[in-house]
Amino acid sequence: MTLTSTTVQKGDSGHKYPQWITGADALMDSLKIHGVRVIFGYPGGAILPIYDAVHKAEKDGWLKHYMVRHEQGGSHAADGYARSTGKVGVCFGTSGPGATNLVTGIATAQMDSVPLVVVTGQVPRPAIGTDAFQETDIFGITLPIVKHSWVIRDPADIGKVVSEAFFIASSGRPGPVLIDIPKDVGQEFFNYKRVLPGEVIPKGFKVNLAIKENDIDNAIELIKKSNKPLLYVGGGAVSSGAHEQIKTLSENYQIPVTTTLMGKGVFDERNNLSLGMLGMHGTAYANFAVTECDLLIAVGARFDDRVTGKLDTFAPNAKVIHIDIDPAEVNKNRLANVAIVSDVLSALNEINAKFSEEDTQINTSQWLERINSWKRKHPLFIPPQEGAIYPQEVIIKIKEYCPDAFITTDVGQHQMWAAQYLRNGPRKWISSAGLGTMGFGLPAAIGVEASDPSEEVICVAGDASILMNIQELGTISQYGLNLKIVIVNNRWQGMVRQWQESFYDERYSASDMSNGEPDFVKLAESFGIKGFLIESRNNFNDTFKDALNFNGPALINVHVRRGENCYPMVPPGKSNAQMVGYINNEDVS
Repeated sequence: MTLTSTTVQKGDSGHKYPQWITGADALMDSLKIHGVRVIFGYPGGAILPIYDAVHKAEKDGWLKHYMVRHEQGGSHAADGYARSTGKVGVCFGTSGPGATNLVTGIATAQMDSVPLVVVTGQVPRPAIGTDAFQETDIFGITLPIVKHSWVIRDPADIGKVVSEAFFIASSGRPGPVLIDIPKDVGQEFFNYKRVLPGEVIPKGFKVNLAIKENDIDNAIELIKKSNKPLLYVGGGAVSSGAHEQIKTLSENYQIPVTTTLMGKGVFDERNNLSLGMLGMHGTAYANFAVTECDLLIAVGARFDDRVTGKLDTFAPNAKVIHIDIDPAEVNKNRLANVAIVSDVLSALNEINAKFSEEDTQINTSQWLERINSWKRKHPLFIPPQEGAIYPQEVIIKIKEYCPDAFITTDVGQHQMWAAQYLRNGPRKWISSAGLGTMGFGLPAAIGVEASDPSEEVICVAGDASILMNIQELGTISQYGLNLKIVIVNNRWQGMVRQWQESFYDERYSASDMSNGEPDFVKLAESFGIKGFLIESRNNFNDTFKDALNFNGPALINVHVRRGENCYPMVPPGKSNAQMVGYINNEDVS
């Protein structure tokens, strides 16, 4: 029901709407009716009126606010919450440095198409433009990295803006939006009228056109004519919730599936049709398959440079079907023979609905056998159980001991090893892909755990990246979040060192982390978090298992071989078939 000025409705907290309330209270009510129950943030002067309303909301029992230790941590926590739940994540920060500290998290969400509503405090309206204390133009600063943004000048606009914000953040290609609220707007009383979810369609917002049936028919015709088809699936399929539809399409036509880093978890990697991840650190067999395929079905993927390698050598013999909700991505990097601009779920449902038993005559058996021969000849490296612990062993043990856990990662070698070896379920792989944000994994894990404290959550981190948001151990401790942090510790900025070894004649400039590294166990314990140290394989298996099973938050510092490189690797400027460091078992037929 749409409320009018004469309508009175009983609210959940006992208030009647419309009524005279502050802008801050109106914001919180608007968030409440849009389903928000968890917020991550950090207070400050300009946002104090809103935090006073947060206090009331928590007292009323409908909101849980997590006070992070740095605004960047709050934005990543909201990001992790959104990725794991499919809902819109919400974070708060104050004006000036509080707002600018959110920028990296906003950019991370924008690159990976994650729906966030970011609320910032601002100096009072009369002070805007005067270089007032803690004033920054966060609206202008974030314009290139948000889907839309607002500065609220009139508290009467709050209900409408919040409704638009959630609609824009979650519609079409998801992404972050920003609402900047001057302090006096939060304090001002006005006659508040609720605006319900979906009640306002933002002006100029383009609703996606209906799928052209001809495009569906043309796509199916290409599939039927192909001998070596390959599904190349990205994060758009995860955002769309198209897990079952990908499985149906793959199994109907017996098409193998490879995923991007963002697409991990959308297809069961234990399925024989799975090739794992492709690209710079993808599996050898995925990269060989994409090089030889005659039909590439790109689903919610954007032909990113870390996937394609040298672009003109990527799937050079293939026709392309490209399904994506964002028309800007279609034909941007690779021309499509058939382009379907649509929500992935809807497009795949239409393709699958037209499948018939006659289509089983499509025979990919020779193609699958060729791929299986690559799997046998070029498997992922299996580390020997001797000497210093291999970093790959740590990931393999996580897969063995915690097969159903939500996994967040930081960025670097450990991230790529985790992507190679772990087998994740839908929405259980959470990693910064497009922006490659070090420091993402720990606060993202907080967001995942906050969404459902009963879930098993593991943050896989590097010893360098963990330090970028290590202060969030305080948040974990304060709220007793039962998550595990596994540091794959080689005392390097591992990926930087690998590139310096490979392409800069082993000039290791500013990448050695051994000098100045903290005692991570003591650091964790200073926050009230259990710490475990594993320095050799003598106590590796038992201690690691005990640590993962510990009832409470724990940090596990595992010392691994210092010089281990992440392979396979496609060198810059090379084709995906020109990998280095991949296993070549010539004795396997």
